[in-house]
Amino acid sequence: MSANGTDADHSGGNAEAPAGPQRRATWIPEPAQLSDVELLLDGAFAPLRGFLSADEVESVRTRQRLTADLAWPEPITLDVPEEIAAADEIELRDAEGAPVAVVRNERPWADEAGWHAAGPVLAAEEPTGVLRRLRPPADRVRSGLPDGPVLGVLPSAPLHHRELAQIRQTAAELGAHVLLLPRMTGPRPEALVQSVLVARPELPEGSTIVPVPLVHRADPKRDALLTAHVAAAYGATHLLSEAALDQAPIPVLEPPEVVRDRSDRWLPAADVAPADSLPGLSDERLRELLDAGEELPGWFTTPAIAEQQRRLHPPLVARGFTVLFTGLSGAGKSTLARALRDELSCHDHRAVTLLDGDVVRRTLCEGLGFSAEDRSRNVRRIGYVAAEITRHGGAAICAPIAPYHADRDAVRRMVRETGGFVLVHVATPLRECERRDRKGLYRQARSGSIPEFTGVSAPYEVPDDADLVLDTSALSQDEAVERVVALLRERGWVRSWTSV
Repeated sequence: MSANGTDADHSGGNAEAPAGPQRRATWIPEPAQLSDVELLLDGAFAPLRGFLSADEVESVRTRQRLTADLAWPEPITLDVPEEIAAADEIELRDAEGAPVAVVRNERPWADEAGWHAAGPVLAAEEPTGVLRRLRPPADRVRSGLPDGPVLGVLPSAPLHHRELAQIRQTAAELGAHVLLLPRMTGPRPEALVQSVLVARPELPEGSTIVPVPLVHRADPKRDALLTAHVAAAYGATHLLSEAALDQAPIPVLEPPEVVRDRSDRWLPAADVAPADSLPGLSDERLRELLDAGEELPGWFTTPAIAEQQRRLHPPLVARGFTVLFTGLSGAGKSTLARALRDELSCHDHRAVTLLDGDVVRRTLCEGLGFSAEDRSRNVRRIGYVAAEITRHGGAAICAPIAPYHADRDAVRRMVRETGGFVLVHVATPLRECERRDRKGLYRQARSGSIPEFTGVSAPYEVPDDADLVLDTSALSQDEAVERVVALLRERGWVRSWTSV
């Protein structure tokens, strides 16, 4: 049985698409799948021309080969709603609604995850997307490369002196041209690309840099194999990667060991005596320096690359964050949210935005009811706005009831892509919430006048993952707010201040 209630054989056979008229439909894919669309259009997933059918997916999952017996490591699929799964063509649009591509939906199929379109992908209009001018199609990149070996590198983080030395040494040993394909992932893909572009003076002369919107796959080995196929599609003859890969389309080379000597140069390990080898900078120590806003040492990176690294990973006190208060009606969420807003507005440098339940329902979520579906939409809309506020360095304070685990988790994921997130469960007992009920909502709910009222006739899923639990029947407002601020300080998001 599929997730939407449709029987499906996902061991290789196709489930029949739901009956419906032949037509053209539109769909906005998730960002990760939209990235796959762009890579298909660019020829980066050659020999694939579109999204895979059920039998192709099964073949890739079990054999890492397409049904034509061509090696391929990862299923490339497109999730669609059941109501459009029968469409002959599906126009794919970006988040702004601009047409990106059309899928000729030749073999739609379903499994336990839902329905999937399958078939060739054709460009709808002139290709768009982030940094499009820096991203020519794969065949154009291949045709512009010089003859001879080409060393492909797909960095997911800025390249510092150590990584740059490894690239230079490997390229010199191969006599290879360097092809850098920075993976445009995360909330600030443009900063990663810029960090690679400003490293150009440290790279072999003439190196080619082409960003690719290749998202990370869950399985590290399949992900590494996919990078090898993408590198080959763009013209690489070798891949520099720490992953040990079998069945890769091109030879995979492990980065050579380089060490820092007493002159702060990064040299082949064989050329530096053990007594003259100095320690590098661990990933953990790098995060600590970035979180604290401290300078990166010159032996570790260049000033230009360090600046881009700080854009990707600004100090904690310069990043945005969201505090999500959740709890029953009358628990004190709005009171605490307003008090926290006032405290931060007095002492913190960030712009503070309050997204309170009642206010949001009159504006951002006007027209939504109180069904389970509308409650979810309400919380997720709040989460989207909070994530954007966080992305731009502000503080978002949210106070919806947010009764469901799944919605709170969705908000957490959205926000954590861009900054900090704190979930506060205002765990005031139901009896106390009813005693405070100035609007008489609980009485109306118990009399049946208000259907689906959280805590009475609709469920509240108590968080088991809250960062902080507050009972306002046992704490004063000042005490509760101070506990929230103390947690923000403990995590490094705000500095200490003297209350007034």
